[in-house]
Amino acid sequence: MDELWKFISERRHQLLVDSYLHVSAVIQCVIIAAIIGVAVGIAVYRSPIGSAVATALSSAALTIPSFALLGFLIPVFGLGVVPTVIALVLYSLLPIIRNTIVGLGAIDPAITDAAKGVGMNRLRILGRIELPLAWPSILTGMRVSTQMAMGVLAIAAYAKGPGLGNIIFSGLSRVGSPTAVPQALVGTVLVVILALILDGIYVLIGHYTTPRGIRD
Repeated sequence: MDELWKFISERRHQLLVDSYLHVSAVIQCVIIAAIIGVAVGIAVYRSPIGSAVATALSSAALTIPSFALLGFLIPVFGLGVVPTVIALVLYSLLPIIRNTIVGLGAIDPAITDAAKGVGMNRLRILGRIELPLAWPSILTGMRVSTQMAMGVLAIAAYAKGPGLGNIIFSGLSRVGSPTAVPQALVGTVLVVILALILDGIYVLIGHYTTPRGIRD
């Protein structure tokens, strides 16, 4: 226990910086995945075949172990941020695409028919009716993607990605030294704590951005 607190005290600045980089990288990658995933969901949700293909392709990324995926990307893009971002975006796509399709597909056709009846065009219906109604489902997909990305980014230290994974890997590589276990433990616990904090933030975002009629 003394070694643990000593490590935290001596490395608190590094821990803060790595925590910030970890959260920042995850949020940016999930935003990129959300832009892509929502666009794909909008494009295919009316087509059962298109929906099935989009879901199957995004599911394929999750069948590839993260170490293997990074191993494929490193020879092409090198070490660092680029392969890390690509891996996180690929892993984040499935929940967002699937939830976008589910959210848009669950909207009562009578609502969109009524909007057409008052003269709204397709884009206005999508932007002012369909996407707001599907937003809780989309946000849930982003929430799931964020939790997955927090763990995957820790593994991405293998590709010299940013974040707390570097502390965890450094500790694991020095097993037997007095600071090895505290280093790996602190990095792992911080990833869990930050994931819980982000999850709480998503709950607040959902509460304040979901229309009251849908929330109730």
